[in-house]
Amino acid sequence: MNKQNQNGNLTGLAIEDVLSSKGRVRILKLLAELGELNISAISRTINLNHTAVKDHLKFLTEVGLIREKKFGRILIYQFDENNVLAHSLKQLFRIWERN
Repeated sequence: MNKQNQNGNLTGLAIEDVLSSKGRVRILKLLAELGELNISAISRTINLNHTAVKDHLKFLTEVGLIREKKFGRILIYQFDENNVLAHSLKQLFRIWERN
């Protein structure tokens, strides 16, 4: 069962939950490579429709792996470097892409 820690992030999250979707993995790889992007840029780059990207980003934000910041009406997404799991996943994707 998932519980929230003091930061509001879910604990007890299985890695299978995060990596079970190709779309989610592609989003995470892209953010690991490029740092931060808005939803339109993510959708265009990974060739996934806006609604699917939005749903994946919502899940990844809720579990605390990525965070969003607002610039006016635009939401920018990036890894949450304060989350140990997010930081570890980001490093994994970077190492994997080098090989």
